[in-house]
Amino acid sequence: MKKLFILLFSLSITYFLCQKIELKKTTDSSQIFKGEIAGSPITIQLNFAGIIDCNQYQHFVEGWYYYDKYKKKIPLTGVYNLGDLYLFNFGDQQKKTVKLFKEKITRGLIEKSDSIAKTLKVKEILSFSGQETDKDASGNLYFENKTLSAKLFTKDTRIYRYNNYITIPNNKKINTYDFINKVGGNQLVSYASDQSGNRILLYFEELSNFNFCGMCGASDGEKGYRILYFTNDWNFKSYDDFLIESCIENIYDTTSTRLKESKVLKFNVKKSSVSPAYTFVVDVKNATITKSR
Repeated sequence: MKKLFILLFSLSITYFLCQKIELKKTTDSSQIFKGEIAGSPITIQLNFAGIIDCNQYQHFVEGWYYYDKYKKKIPLTGVYNLGDLYLFNFGDQQKKTVKLFKEKITRGLIEKSDSIAKTLKVKEILSFSGQETDKDASGNLYFENKTLSAKLFTKDTRIYRYNNYITIPNNKKINTYDFINKVGGNQLVSYASDQSGNRILLYFEELSNFNFCGMCGASDGEKGYRILYFTNDWNFKSYDDFLIESCIENIYDTTSTRLKESKVLKFNVKKSSVSPAYTFVVDVKNATITKSR
């Protein structure tokens, strides 16, 4: 029995080690939302239709919605504004009026898009507030001087998403969009396991700010390494970031050296306006990072 156990354990370890860790990047520019209007189930599909000015999270959307019971698509156009959605149906004049609507919308008038739509004789207005709260995005449908409550069954109303899917053992797949940040830019470097659990080492280059008109919007972005920590059975625990360049934290001119071990890198990060100088060592083979002052 003992020999059988050892054999089975050895085979399981062999199978585990043969499983690859992979990272796949996909960018969404379209989303399908489920929700309800006055208790009736609805489906909404929205497509990214161009930035209004210089903030990626202030952009035009186009699509449709229908009541699930009838499945008759009703055209929509509108704007996504930092989590909020303003959607309009202009009836038979949809295509013609959409052009006029977009010409009137600028960065400073996004919050007044419903007023602008009313001047263009809008038939229906659907609006939702999705400021990443703990509740589903709530809103209203306005038509013919009537107001009906509306809801989307999601806390995240973003249309444009940078997904970085990491495939891990046991047929699991995780998306860094869901638990690290929304800006993607990750590259798989290595992964390793020991008695403390499993680790994945990533290098990243990501935007500092999706608002190119705001602070750090025109910068080269945030760059560095991050480690994802997992339990022995590959349940996610936490992650750490180690910056080598950052507009947000004013980190520049970091120097690096390769140690005698070919897969070990040492980075010297200079003092910045928000942190003292420090060093960290990246051990690619063991997927570890050690930080020191």
